[in-house]
Amino acid sequence: MTWHVDDEDLRAYGRGALASPALWSADTHLTACAPCRERLAALTDPAALDTGWARLDAELDAPGRGLFESLLVRLGVADHIARLLTATPVLRLSWLGAVVGVLLTTVLASHTVRTGAQPTFFLALAPLLPLAGVALSYGPVLDPTYEMAVVSPTHGFRLLMIRTVAVLTTALGLDLLATLALPEFGLVALAWLLPALALTATTLALSSRLGPLLAPAVTGGGWLAVLAVAQGQAGQGAVLAPFSAAGQGVAAAVAALACGLLYLARDRFDRLQGTSA
Repeated sequence: MTWHVDDEDLRAYGRGALASPALWSADTHLTACAPCRERLAALTDPAALDTGWARLDAELDAPGRGLFESLLVRLGVADHIARLLTATPVLRLSWLGAVVGVLLTTVLASHTVRTGAQPTFFLALAPLLPLAGVALSYGPVLDPTYEMAVVSPTHGFRLLMIRTVAVLTTALGLDLLATLALPEFGLVALAWLLPALALTATTLALSSRLGPLLAPAVTGGGWLAVLAVAQGQAGQGAVLAPFSAAGQGVAAAVAALACGLLYLARDRFDRLQGTSA
């Protein structure tokens, strides 16, 4: 071999400052030339070399991103939050349940269109989908990653909000897509939105006292009781009271009140997380 990399280029190569095309030549040459590799080791700062190896080891040991995690990062979600969301298989199961639920309600509501009835089943069930997601995505009973969440630097209230936003985004988005399949009803087909927000906010506020399982059960049971009473008072083919203009106003007020109570109880989630630990 008649050519070797000179000392100055080797120093620049070791610092990562050697520019192309000299970089390309040095790369190719160092692959085949043991003496130049020995000279490079002697000319390179050992601390910088150790740092490079440590960085390489960390990169090799880092877990690979899945499809959904990569999508979240591309959408601007922080790396640690994307990992926190996708590390919860129960949360993904709740999303799958929401998909199935929305599809079933859409099919059933499509049959009611032919008979001229209101889409009562769809409007009643759509607000319950976020409740199921919230119940499944947080808590020591159903969340297999709860122990990791407890020892993470993320506060309990913030963790709950992150997962709730993920559940709401998915469930409400699917509900909206299902609503598009019911154009015959106009704005009535959107009457589930405010009740869904009210039920979710109420569930979160109650979770600080009742826990992540009992709270959605109580809220969902109360919602079904209200619908049963409204069904008994409504006439044939009439819109149920919770989906009327007055009912929508009540739902908005309940959602606002529940959000205020949730804010006041935010510190309880951190204490509950510390108690579970």
